[in-house]
Amino acid sequence: MVPKQGGYRMKTILVTGAGGYIGRHVVKEALDRGYQVIASDFSFKGVDERAQFCDVPIFSGSRDIYRQMGEPDVLIHMAWRDGFIHNASSHMKDLSSHVVFLNNMAKGGLPALTVMGTMHEVGYWEGAIDENTPCNPQSQYGIAKNALRQSLMLSLKDTPCHLHWLRAYYITGDEAHGSSIFAKITQAELDGKQTFPFTSGKNLYDFIDIHDLARMIVLASVQTKVDGIINVCTGKPMSLADRVEQFLRDKGYHIRLDYGAFPDRPYDSPGVWGDPSRIESILKDAQANEETV
Repeated sequence: MVPKQGGYRMKTILVTGAGGYIGRHVVKEALDRGYQVIASDFSFKGVDERAQFCDVPIFSGSRDIYRQMGEPDVLIHMAWRDGFIHNASSHMKDLSSHVVFLNNMAKGGLPALTVMGTMHEVGYWEGAIDENTPCNPQSQYGIAKNALRQSLMLSLKDTPCHLHWLRAYYITGDEAHGSSIFAKITQAELDGKQTFPFTSGKNLYDFIDIHDLARMIVLASVQTKVDGIINVCTGKPMSLADRVEQFLRDKGYHIRLDYGAFPDRPYDSPGVWGDPSRIESILKDAQANEETV
C-alpha cells in the first residue's frame, strides 16, 4: 500500500550517487519530507539509514533496469565521476553509459526524471543564466553534461516521462565531504597553515548552501508543472573574496587569504549567476500546497 499524506499519493524516489557530496543531503531531505527513498551507489557510508539501499550496477546496459531499480516514481540522477576535475577523461568516457541508463529507465516506465546539470554547460557568460542562454562549454565536464542534456531533451521529447534538468552553481556547506575551495581552506586551517593561496577573488558567483540546494532539488523533482531547464540557485551574485572572507569569519578561522597567488582561470566569467524565476515558482507552489495540507 503506497502511503498518502494530505490526500496526495506519496512518491518513491530513486537517488543515484546517493553517497556523494550532494546526494546524501538529497536523500535526507526526501526522507524528511515523507518520501520513500531508494539510494543507489557503490558505497553507502554516511547515507541516511532510513533509505532502501540498492547496489544494482546502473551502467549494466540492461533494458530491464527500471524494474531492477525498484520501479520508482521519480529518479534523481546525481551519479557522476570526477565532478570537481573539469577536464578528466572520464566525463566523455562515461557519457554513453549515462545516455543508455537514463533512456532505458524512461522506456521501462519512469514517470519523472531529474538530472543534475551545471553552470559549466554554458561556458563563458557574463550576467544571469536562464533556460534560453546559449551553451558553449569550455571543459570536458561541461561538454559531457551539455551533450547529455541535449540528447535527453531530444529522446524524451515525445514520451510521458517528465524531464527536469537542474543547473547548480557554487555550492557551500558540509566541507567535510566536499572538494570546493571551502573544503580546502578548512583542511589548511586544520593543518595549521597561516595563509591560503588565492586568486584575485573578484569574480561574482551564485552561492547556495547545500541544505537549501537539496530542498530545491527534491521539490523540483516531485512536481510536473515545470519541466526542462531549472536553475537551482539564489540569483544573488556575490564576489568569491567576500564569500570566502565571510566563511572565515563564520568559522572563526585564523588562516588568511594570499590574494593573487593564483591567476584567475581564463574561462571563468567576471560575473555569472542563475535566473531563479522557475525555481521560485516551484517553491511558491510547494509552500501553498503544504499550507493547504
